[in-house]
Amino acid sequence: MNPLNPGAYLSGLNIDVMRFGLEAITGLLERFGFPQNNYFTLLIGGTNGKGSTAAMTASMLKEAGFRTGLYTSPHLVDVRERIVLDGEKIPDRDLGRILSEIQAKACEPVSYFEALTAAAFIYFQRAQADIAVMEVGLGGRLDATNVCSPLVSVITNIGLEHTAYLGRTLTAVAGEKAGIIKQGGVCVAGVTQKRVADHLASICRRKKARLYRLGKDFEIIRRKDTTVDYYGIHRKISGLRVALAGGHQLANAALALAALEVAEESGLKISDAAVCAGLKKTRWDARMEILHTRPVFLLDGAHNPSGVRALYRALKENFSCRRLILIFAVLSDKDYRSMLQKIAPSAAVTILPPLTTRRAVPPERLAGLMRKMGFPAVVAGTVDEAVHLALGMAEEGDVICALGSLYLAGEVKQSFHQMNSCGKSCRA
Repeated sequence: MNPLNPGAYLSGLNIDVMRFGLEAITGLLERFGFPQNNYFTLLIGGTNGKGSTAAMTASMLKEAGFRTGLYTSPHLVDVRERIVLDGEKIPDRDLGRILSEIQAKACEPVSYFEALTAAAFIYFQRAQADIAVMEVGLGGRLDATNVCSPLVSVITNIGLEHTAYLGRTLTAVAGEKAGIIKQGGVCVAGVTQKRVADHLASICRRKKARLYRLGKDFEIIRRKDTTVDYYGIHRKISGLRVALAGGHQLANAALALAALEVAEESGLKISDAAVCAGLKKTRWDARMEILHTRPVFLLDGAHNPSGVRALYRALKENFSCRRLILIFAVLSDKDYRSMLQKIAPSAAVTILPPLTTRRAVPPERLAGLMRKMGFPAVVAGTVDEAVHLALGMAEEGDVICALGSLYLAGEVKQSFHQMNSCGKSCRA
């Protein structure tokens, strides 16, 4: 493999294949000397909000002066988005070289996600990171990220998702996600359902792990001036500004703050000033991201019913629109009927483009479902066509919102990048 071309190796790994188990990645990392054990780690899982929570956590750590790695998934446009150090994507040269070494040292086939997870652990070690914030890919117990020994394991929330892999009940899903809690470790959780919280508490007791819960052991409260106050496990911080839009991001910010409080027990010092600056500077693409202002074009990665509910509340809180125009595409393993039932009734029309991944629901099938549900829908030939169609439909006071999949988010961003690169007007 050309060590300067990371895509050469990755293209041979099927991004749509999911494999659960830690044997392959553990064996691979052993041949690199277990790089994940050479710096502190924080591990963040959950159904929704884990990426935003990870981004806020990393931003605050960076402002506190720590050399901070951030590993997230999936990427939107560039695979290097997944592996970031102090806000900068891994250089092509470094990613290519590390993937070349992984290909040479792997004694058994590894998945796309395993290869990139290993690359992140290796890169952070070689770049002399002080700490890495790792986002769980899917589930937790058997996810490739779960080979580290984190200072704290964060579980943002629990909802039904990937039921074929994680189980068909909330407690079953919670059991899989709680697999990131280590024996004698610490868990920070944002779960709200009583039976799920009780199950999580039971797991922590069995593992002799401490559990801190949002709303019980720490909380964040909005003030009239749009700032928030954090009442934490050990400290209170007033007058914080959370850059990420939407009420649901306040819960994510509280989880990030609680995780850092736990991290401080290991000697890390994070000042109130670093916390304030980190929250204010956090940027996270495709989370209530405004790509265009007249008309407002909003991009969000909501890809399950609970995520769509949070987006719907945020739309009502933050925007007053004459008409709502949706662009919607979704993967076949999602509960897309429930997603549409929540937000489609508020839309003047929903535009349905295809996605490049084979896991996506064909737009014609979605259109048939929406007709049966009584919601107006239009099929587009491509995501780019859907973007231009929505911009052409929109009038003063309308809001366009693209949602349903991070795959869609990536293609929408590419469409806007192409429009900006060639100097076209968004109304062309």
